[in-house]
Amino acid sequence: MPSTVEIDRFQALQSQLRDRWCSIDEFDRRELDIIVIPSLSLDRQELQKIKGVHHYEERLLFSLIRLRNPGTRLIYVTSQPLNPLIVDYYLNLLPDVPYPDARDRLILFSTDDASTKPLTQKILERPRLIERLRKAIRTDCAFMTCFNSTQIEKELSLQLDLPLLALDPDLLRWGTKSGSREVFAEANVPHPDGCLEVWDAADLATATAELWERQPNLKRMVVKLNEGFSGQGNALLKLDALQSVAPERASTVERAEAIAHAFEHLSFQCDTETWAHFSSRIPDLGAIVEAFIEGEEKRSPSVQGRISPMGDVEILSTHDQILGGPDGQIFLGCSFPADDSYRQQLQEYGLAVGKVLAAKGVIERYSVDFMAVRSSNHDSWNLQAIEINIRKGGTTHPHMTLKLLTGGHYDRQSGCFLNQRGEAKYYVATDNLQSDRYIGLLPNDLMEIVARHRLHFSRSSETGSVFHIMGCLSEYGKLGLLSIGNSPEEADTIYKHVIQVLDDETQMHTQHPFHPVYLSSTHSSTHGD
Repeated sequence: MPSTVEIDRFQALQSQLRDRWCSIDEFDRRELDIIVIPSLSLDRQELQKIKGVHHYEERLLFSLIRLRNPGTRLIYVTSQPLNPLIVDYYLNLLPDVPYPDARDRLILFSTDDASTKPLTQKILERPRLIERLRKAIRTDCAFMTCFNSTQIEKELSLQLDLPLLALDPDLLRWGTKSGSREVFAEANVPHPDGCLEVWDAADLATATAELWERQPNLKRMVVKLNEGFSGQGNALLKLDALQSVAPERASTVERAEAIAHAFEHLSFQCDTETWAHFSSRIPDLGAIVEAFIEGEEKRSPSVQGRISPMGDVEILSTHDQILGGPDGQIFLGCSFPADDSYRQQLQEYGLAVGKVLAAKGVIERYSVDFMAVRSSNHDSWNLQAIEINIRKGGTTHPHMTLKLLTGGHYDRQSGCFLNQRGEAKYYVATDNLQSDRYIGLLPNDLMEIVARHRLHFSRSSETGSVFHIMGCLSEYGKLGLLSIGNSPEEADTIYKHVIQVLDDETQMHTQHPFHPVYLSSTHSSTHGD
């Protein structure tokens, strides 16, 4: 537990953000150092379900947009050294900034540690690295930013004597599944019936039985780890095999007992997950159960916002999420903006949630995920809020990269992103473009393919594709893709063309009998489109 002195000191550091922070949309000539800690400080067992997750530290390279301010230096820390090609690739995307000047103001550090520990923990275990960071940073005009804020980010903030542009981790409960439900209720945002967190399997079975009693017409329910993410901690409970203990036929106790046995047959989003493992995580992470939202036509939109250090709430974007997995609950990617039939409503709900979070002291980025179900007469959509993420996420990188490339802004009135000429831009993006055929491709190989087929982003048309998490490519056959167009249809066409080119190129190169991928008997492709 942090001492009272540490709490007071952290709050004093946070108060400095009001003077040091400015919006990315502003051109800032002040002297400023920003230290970027792209650590995924999330549950390690859940993170291990994501292929190449340690390379996701590359996703915050959109922060290089800050180098357009001539007095700003960026100190970027990673677990392992970044491939120089990847660094150069991002720096060359910066418009109107000379490459040598931007490179001089980018300072890179690495822990040289490929373990599964969070990056922040690796830094804290290296006092000499912390000392080098202190010497490199102008602490009187600096702040620290991160992917998500936990107690270890707070500790690093204190050791570096820097304000942290993120929420106080004491407020993290508002980003859990249970905390989200409380915020939705306070903000009057519709959300599925369910329970607050429970901490053992027996209580979860009881909560599930009680939910069925309140909603006797339910066909399915979703069981979730309270601190799961990207849908990885979700499982589906089908009620058709439990009709003998339905509310009209059995008591709550009998129903809970039957449900406890049925948990053994949950449908998990992760192929390797089991009830034995899932239930063992409940005492650590907590769990909830919610009504599964049924519907013939469903979508999963989201809204992103930001709460400034001054407490101002701003809507940044809306997206339609691309979901996969056995029951369509795993986040694969997104398209921007969300459908115009519910875009404005998303913004209103997102603003309401943001105001509740701001009143609780939350700052920085947040997002709200929804399920949208088309009405029976097809003239409207019913939106139900699912969860809040109080951190950067899968939709942060593509939106910020578009801003980096175009210098444009999000127009709240239309819900579109407008470039400097006032033209709307659209995109499709994924962190999960993966195929076994891509294994063995180096970032240099990818750049050759991009150049040969003219897949790169064009500054004249402001259309084309940008790639990220390229460090995953050689080992896992996985990378991130952002395809930008002047219409939703053009963005989708560009996105699919990139995938076709990569598939064709790797098909050609896997014909050689000694190629390691050629010897594989399976070809798995998760494109997220």
